[in-house]
Amino acid sequence: MTVTVPVSHKGKTHTVQVDLTSTVSSFQAQLKELTSVPIENQKLLFKGKNASAKSDDTLEIFGLTDRIKVQMLGSTAEEVGGLRAVEDERKQTEQTLRNREAQARTYSPSTRSRATTSNLSYRFHDIQSLAHLPNSGSARSFLTRLANDEAILHVMNLHKFSVGLLTELAPHEHPGLLGLNTNQGQSIKLRIRTDQYDGFRNFKDIRRVLCHELAHNVWGDHDNDFKELNSLLNREVAEYEFSLDRGTHKLVEGDFYDPELSGAGYALGGSPGASLPEFAREERRQRMLAAALNRLRTEEEEMEQSCGTTGPAKAAPVGTPTDTQ
Repeated sequence: MTVTVPVSHKGKTHTVQVDLTSTVSSFQAQLKELTSVPIENQKLLFKGKNASAKSDDTLEIFGLTDRIKVQMLGSTAEEVGGLRAVEDERKQTEQTLRNREAQARTYSPSTRSRATTSNLSYRFHDIQSLAHLPNSGSARSFLTRLANDEAILHVMNLHKFSVGLLTELAPHEHPGLLGLNTNQGQSIKLRIRTDQYDGFRNFKDIRRVLCHELAHNVWGDHDNDFKELNSLLNREVAEYEFSLDRGTHKLVEGDFYDPELSGAGYALGGSPGASLPEFAREERRQRMLAAALNRLRTEEEEMEQSCGTTGPAKAAPVGTPTDTQ
C-alpha cells in the first residue's frame, strides 16, 4: 500500500510517497536524497511511532500511516562540523567566564558567605533533559546552569520555593508553550531549545520565564497578586546581580560596566567614572538598575498575554498544570 507522508525538516516540508511494506532504512535513504542528512544523523518524530522498531522493519510496523506528519531532526555532515566548532568555542568562552567569576569571588567574602548560608531545601531537587531529543547532554547542562544560577537560588531562598523537577519542553510537542508549572512546583518545564533544534534560546530570556513559573508556585491566575510577585522576583534577580557586579565587571575601583544594562558609551584608553565621586557613581548604578526593571515590566506584560494559566495555584487540584505560552 502506497501512502503520502509529509516530512518537515528545518522549516521545509517534503512530500514523500512510500510503500508501507518497504523498510525503515529505505525510507531514510529517500530522506537522505531529499535533505542530504545522513541516515545515522536522522531522527524521526511522529505520533504512533514504534520506538522498538528496527531499520529493517516495515514502515507499517514502524507506525507510519497515510498523511501522518513527521518531524525529522538532523544535520548534514557539513553542518555537524560547523556546530562542533561553535560548541567548542562556546565551551571555551563559558570556561573563561567561570574562571573570571571564581577569581572575582576570591576577593569577595560577602559573596562566599551568601553561597554557604543558602538553604539547600529551597532549590530544584532533580534535573532532567528529554532523552529522545538530540544533544540531551547539552540540554541537561543548560538546565543545570539555570538551576544553579545564583540569582535564581537567591530568590528561591528568599521566598522558600522548592521545585521537585526542572525539565524541558519539546518545541514540536508543545509549540505554543514557553513554560509549564505543575502542582505548584512539583515540576517546572521550560522551552529551552530553538524551533529547529539547532541550539538553545537566550539564557536570560528563559530565566525570566523561569521567574514567571516560580511565581505560579503561589498564584495561578494572572491577577494583581501574581503580577506583584512576578515583578518582585524579576526585580530581586536584577538587584542581586547588581550586588555581584563589582567583582565581575570592574573597570576602576567602585565602578562597573554591564553592557546589557547600560546604553552609555565608553572611550577606549580612558578611565570611565574614575573622576566621579562615589555618590555620582551610585546614582548612575541606580539609573541603570531602574532602566533594567522598566524593561522587565514590559517583558512581563508581553509574557502574560501569551500565558494560558487558569485558577489560583493555592487552590489547584492535584494534576492541574500551570502553563506559559
